[in-house]
Amino acid sequence: MASALVELIGALAAALTTLCWVPQALKIIRDRETRAISLPATMLSAVGVLLWLVYGVAIADAPLIASSAATFAITATILALKVRHG
Repeated sequence: MASALVELIGALAAALTTLCWVPQALKIIRDRETRAISLPATMLSAVGVLLWLVYGVAIADAPLIASSAATFAITATILALKVRHG
């Protein structure tokens, strides 16, 4: 597979997996309602993304670092709001 295509696929995957959390975060911020959000699943997701961030730093992969940092910020916000609002 051509290198440019591989990079494009990686960039699209990173963008989609980061952006998919934005509507959820905005809804929680707006409504202050988190009953439908699973605490264990959100915790696991946040920890998983944090580990991807650590991995990205360890291998010095800037796109992985950037997408993981953004995704972690969003999932950590959702997690904090879940803990705060139940």
